[in-house]
Amino acid sequence: MKRTAAKTKGKGYTKADLDAVSDNPELTEADFKKARPFAEVFPELAKTIKRGRPTIGATAKTQLTLRLDEEVVSAYRKTGTGWQSRINKDLRKARGL
Repeated sequence: MKRTAAKTKGKGYTKADLDAVSDNPELTEADFKKARPFAEVFPELAKTIKRGRPTIGATAKTQLTLRLDEEVVSAYRKTGTGWQSRINKDLRKARGL
């Protein structure tokens, strides 16, 4: 197969290669003209969608900057996802909270 189109960054695929496997056809001017906002098409469903940060109530936390030894941070990061919450839990336990 001869590649005539410019290659996309980094992977060696051409635009023609990507177009050949794309499930998304190009949108036409007519498609844009008949497009409507989601809330206009599905008003009841749009009312149920919550946007932004969730309300946190009694579990509110304070964001701050804290400088810790690199060894401490490395040890917690090695424990995987949720390491910040584990630091919080350990601090609560140390303070008897």
